[in-house]
Amino acid sequence: MAIRRINADKPHLWKSDIAASVDQFNQWFMRFAPEAFRSTRVKTTGHVKDALLETSDLRNIDAATLKANPSVLSTLRMCTAPPLAVDRLIGLAGASKNLVGRMEKGKLPTRMNAADLDADLEKLCGIISGLLDRDIFPWLGDAKNPTEHERDRASTIVADRLCSAVAQDTIRGAWKMYQLFNLSVYLDLRGYREIVPVCRRYYSQNAPGTYIVFVSVPAALGQDAFLPIDVVVRPMERRFNLSRVFIQTEGRSSFAKPIAQNSRLFDMARGLRMTYGDDVPFAALLGGYFGADYLGTQAAEGIDWVWQHRLGDLQELGV
Repeated sequence: MAIRRINADKPHLWKSDIAASVDQFNQWFMRFAPEAFRSTRVKTTGHVKDALLETSDLRNIDAATLKANPSVLSTLRMCTAPPLAVDRLIGLAGASKNLVGRMEKGKLPTRMNAADLDADLEKLCGIISGLLDRDIFPWLGDAKNPTEHERDRASTIVADRLCSAVAQDTIRGAWKMYQLFNLSVYLDLRGYREIVPVCRRYYSQNAPGTYIVFVSVPAALGQDAFLPIDVVVRPMERRFNLSRVFIQTEGRSSFAKPIAQNSRLFDMARGLRMTYGDDVPFAALLGGYFGADYLGTQAAEGIDWVWQHRLGDLQELGV
C-alpha cells in the first residue's frame, strides 16, 4: 500500500508553516537561551582557566602538554590575535586535518605515526605561541606571574570568544530534547507507551502501541551496520507493509546552515529504503528555521516531514 504524502507534496502550505515554525522556535529561544548563555559562559570560563594553569599561563605550550590535554587546543585557538578558526590553524601550521579535528573533540588520532604526531603538535604550538594576544595576557611580556585578577579577566575574555559556539551546541541539544518531549507527550496522549529495551538495538521487540527513543536499527549497509533513529513507533494498527514508523528530529536555529548538513537525512532515508523497502514509513520532525529551498530539496529526494507545531500530521502515518 502506497504511503500518503504528509507535507512534501503541499508547497502551498510551506510559507505559512515556515513562519509558524520560526515563531515557535523564537518563543522557546527567548525562554531558554539567556540561561543557556549564562551557564555556558560560567562553565567555559572555568575551562579556560584550567587551560591557562595546564600551560603554566601560556608559557609552556608544547607537544607534551597537548598530548596530555588535547582538548586544550580549542581554547588555545581563541588565545591568539586574531582568534584562529580550525581551518586557518591547519593551513598556517601545515598540520594534519585529522589530528586537529580529533583534538577538537578531546582526543588524539589512534593510528598516527608517533614521529609525525610530535612534529605536527610542535607546528601547532609554534603557530599558537607566535600569535598569542599579549593585550589579553600582559604577563607574557613580564618576568612575573599573573595575578588571580589578571587570570580571571583573561579567562573571561577568551570564554566570550568560545561561548557562542559552545552555547549554540547547548541550545541545539536542548531544542532536540524539547522536540522529543513534545513528541512523547503527543504519543502518550494517543495511548502509546514508551519502552526502554535492555539493548536499544533490539527495537523489533516493541509491541503495537509502543515507541522507543534513541534506538539503532539494522541497516543493509554492510556487516553489523546500524542507523541511529531518534524515535521508532509501532502503530496500534498495522496500515503499511512495515509495522513500524521511523521519526528523526531536525532542528535549526537559523536559515544559514551548511549545505553539507542536508545530506544527513538523505543518507538515513537511503539506508532505510535499502533495508526496509521504498515505502518505509519515515518522516523528519522539523522545528526551527527551514526555508523553502530546504523543503524543496527534501521533497525532491522523496523525504517527507511533520512540523513540530503540528504533530497531528503523524496520523497520516497511522500514529
